[in-house]
Amino acid sequence: MNLIETQQLTRRFGSFTAVDEVSLSLQEGEIFGLLGPNGAGKTTLIKMLTTLLPPSSGAARVAGFDVVREARAVRRVIGYVPQLLSADGTLTGYENLLIFAKLFDLPPKQRNERIRRLLAMMGLEGAAGQMVNTFSGGMIRRLEIAQSMLHEPQVLFLDEPTVGLDPIARKSVWEHIQRLRTEFSTTILLTTHYMEEADSLCQRIAILHQGRVAAIGTPSELKAGLNGGNSTLDEVFAHFAGAELQAGGSYYEVSRTRHDAGRVG
Repeated sequence: MNLIETQQLTRRFGSFTAVDEVSLSLQEGEIFGLLGPNGAGKTTLIKMLTTLLPPSSGAARVAGFDVVREARAVRRVIGYVPQLLSADGTLTGYENLLIFAKLFDLPPKQRNERIRRLLAMMGLEGAAGQMVNTFSGGMIRRLEIAQSMLHEPQVLFLDEPTVGLDPIARKSVWEHIQRLRTEFSTTILLTTHYMEEADSLCQRIAILHQGRVAAIGTPSELKAGLNGGNSTLDEVFAHFAGAELQAGGSYYEVSRTRHDAGRVG
């Protein structure tokens, strides 16, 4: 079963076409990577799939629901972790999750059990009572993923899930993303600039260039199709699009990094 399907999905801003007739399908339980340089259309595509931005033309369905005609139904079955910081640093980890549980209208009897389960799953049990502005970047990201999973969505969108994190924190987030797939059978679409991340996590990858799909396939297929099969994913990416990005830091540094990364891209 395909959990996400797009047919010639397009978004224009005046005379500029950010997403240009993109057709994709994501299978149930798949981790799918969306790669591309800044300005390639990754975030714009996610915003259309999460109903935050209407398409200019084309169509898209998420978990069987049309993103335009059935936007409310789409929102009930998705989780979304944006680039910009979504955790409140002036609250504890538990308080952040409690607010999201109320926003998702979880019954009071389910809230504490669901919060405890996700804190344990994300390795945050010991930090539940701490202020989030004392968290490391990796802890913040794991908390934000927990927030997005409180209502047990079928589809999770992660826009640059490890931006602003050091390599150790990135790998910790990777492990928890894998657990979401295995324990919840969650279908995950993520964007990333880290080729190692895409190679490690994703069953399939699409590379966007100037709003179009320039290449799509498994990491192995994409690497096998270039330079006689001796290419790295970095070389495949450079061949089809070319770009790189690195970042790192604490709560305040992560906040600044994500703010800077919050452009259309």
